Amino acid sequence: MTAAVDIQALARQIQDARGVAHKRDIDAVVARLGLGSRHAAVPVGDDCAAIPDGDGHLLLAIEGFLGSFVAADPYFAGYCGIMVNLSDVAAMGGHPLAVVDALWSRDAAEADAILAGLSDAAALYGVPVVGGHTNRRADAGNLAVAVLGRAGPRLLTSFDATPGDDLVAAIDLRGRFREPHPYWDASTGAPGERLRGDLALLPGLAEDGLCRAAKDISMAGVVGTALMLLECSNVGGVIDLDAIPRPEPVPLARWLTAFPSFGYLLSVHPDRTPAVCARFAERGITAASIGRLDASRVARVCDAAGAEAVVWDFVANPLIGCGKDGGHAS
Repeated sequence: MTAAVDIQALARQIQDARGVAHKRDIDAVVARLGLGSRHAAVPVGDDCAAIPDGDGHLLLAIEGFLGSFVAADPYFAGYCGIMVNLSDVAAMGGHPLAVVDALWSRDAAEADAILAGLSDAAALYGVPVVGGHTNRRADAGNLAVAVLGRAGPRLLTSFDATPGDDLVAAIDLRGRFREPHPYWDASTGAPGERLRGDLALLPGLAEDGLCRAAKDISMAGVVGTALMLLECSNVGGVIDLDAIPRPEPVPLARWLTAFPSFGYLLSVHPDRTPAVCARFAERGITAASIGRLDASRVARVCDAAGAEAVVWDFVANPLIGCGKDGGHAS
């Protein structure tokens, strides 16, 4: 249980987290590129660009990785190039089709560990790497990976969370930290059949109409990711920190800034929450309602003792500058 005296400190920790700070860089970039129009054919602000295509959608996403991460854990960086992109596709209710990568390294040996991670993840998740760009004579190692996916007519989006909905967190706790980093690894070493089946849960929820809004938990952490979902949907809400699924030995303060390899937030009508949580539980994934959304456009956290703290007021201080009336980038 979170002590009431710590709630303000935890709120400040979330506000000051590195992952949240990176998200704050988005607004200026999108404004410079002129992508913020509410009349855009493809709204920007989701985990993927959703491009209308026939009776469904093509999904396009890209991830770039910090040079320090690539240098410290090149195999997992390559692995994450596949894993996190496929999570973005699943977060919108889609299935992956293919991946391309852009790799810079100082020499062939430095590239090999990154390529091994890419190759292993592609095989486990059953998605082909179909090309990309390679430079093995660069001044430093860097990696970017993009994915193409497909979804049906029913998308899970960042713009459709509704006041009165439950905020559900679904996280695979069957993992471990890749010490000393904040990366919770519930993927490497797991059977590919399980990994593919777990990702298929999200498009199943979309197709069955059990929820309309979802977001992949990013490096911003559980609450930081919730901030982006709430802002995009022009809603507020309160999150019960004690209700967040968490590995038993991991301190809450560390878990709030962790990146889970399988983790999603979903906005769910309360009468559908039991069915949604049951689907995850059937596959050994922990899911629980961690809060309730409202129309306040203020994000708060609380603990079991009833103490509450404001994390973000989107009206007074936009985070990434998005909203259902005019999307920005995720």
